[in-house]
Amino acid sequence: MTETLVFLFQTLLLVLGCLFFAVGTLGLFRFPDTLCRIHALTKVDNLGLGFIALGLLPMVPSPATGLKIVLIWLVVMAASATSAHLVARAVQLREGAEPGGEVTDD
Repeated sequence: MTETLVFLFQTLLLVLGCLFFAVGTLGLFRFPDTLCRIHALTKVDNLGLGFIALGLLPMVPSPATGLKIVLIWLVVMAASATSAHLVARAVQLREGAEPGGEVTDD
């Protein structure tokens, strides 16, 4: 009985993670500009990966493997935030804004 509940919970988490990835991909294609697209990808994909990581944790053979999964998720979140920041700054500079400022219409 307990194994069945754990399996159903894992399945739910994995399906939720995949759905969040699908919504992020849809946002990538549907949103009009780069900043909105980055926002959709970073927020939704990090949450999707978190659900997938949580879904995988009950089936890991050792605590060390579970720790590796959690560390991978944390590294991906940091890399995603950093790359989104760099892309957003490049878009602002290309559009003529001062770093950290608003876009000017010169």
